[in-house]
Amino acid sequence: MYKTIVVGYDESESSKAALKEASLRVKRNQGKLYLVHAVYFDQEEFAILPAQMEQRFSVGEKICKTVKTDLQKDYGLNGSVESLVCEGEPPAVISDIARGKQADLIAVGTYGRKGIKRLIMGSVTSQLINEAPCDVLVVKRPCSACTGSYVSVLVPYDGSDSSKKALRRAGMMAKEEGSRITVLYVVPRYEEMIEFFRTDSIRKSMMAEAEKVIAGALKIADEDGFAIGTIIREGHAADEVLATAAKQENDLIAMGSHGWTGMNKAIMGSTTTRVISSAVCPILVVK
Repeated sequence: MYKTIVVGYDESESSKAALKEASLRVKRNQGKLYLVHAVYFDQEEFAILPAQMEQRFSVGEKICKTVKTDLQKDYGLNGSVESLVCEGEPPAVISDIARGKQADLIAVGTYGRKGIKRLIMGSVTSQLINEAPCDVLVVKRPCSACTGSYVSVLVPYDGSDSSKKALRRAGMMAKEEGSRITVLYVVPRYEEMIEFFRTDSIRKSMMAEAEKVIAGALKIADEDGFAIGTIIREGHAADEVLATAAKQENDLIAMGSHGWTGMNKAIMGSTTTRVISSAVCPILVVK
């Protein structure tokens, strides 16, 4: 699982953490790692200072050369690492390379560009996830905590195709790495979105639906041959995901790329966006 990995690298602490996670996994699986450094091209900027482009390419090449040497020394990845310095928007560059190399995972930190305020984590990472041809691992924790494998995985689940894919991917981890999987279903507070009084009858109906969804998750786990624990909570989906992950001290959240049932697949869902922005542990966004 995840043998060909593309890592978006910009020297930030989070991208270093993502690189360490990816390197450990590549080493264990005898895979291939592609280190990608994107040089953003702004026509107005480089029309005024054309030498900046050449300088940034030179800096990027030095960064990648140093990192490649370190990876060979620290992880023994001789012949398993290829570095690329490319011109363009990071989401497009990373996605294109992942597609061309037939990667099965992209690993990034809370990706941004130094010194350019408008290019914040939210916009860059969200765009990358939307464009990526494969799963995306977003890493935010310090490198000292990186291991390349996950003991406790939380899967937010609503029965949608997107959440089913995330559950099955987590199941693969359970079988290959011994990960413990917890499935979380959040009963929405509809009265906060539309004006009605929730009666006992309505509450029972919503809980019955929750149990039905969880039963579907248990069926998938049984069919695929892995065990899961289940939790039902009530509230706002993202808030409950974050609270549950913190309480259980999960070291990974695996979730679909476009939110929960009814979301437009072309746009990353609000639940996924919020979790990526606020979670402490890495997030695996399953495509």
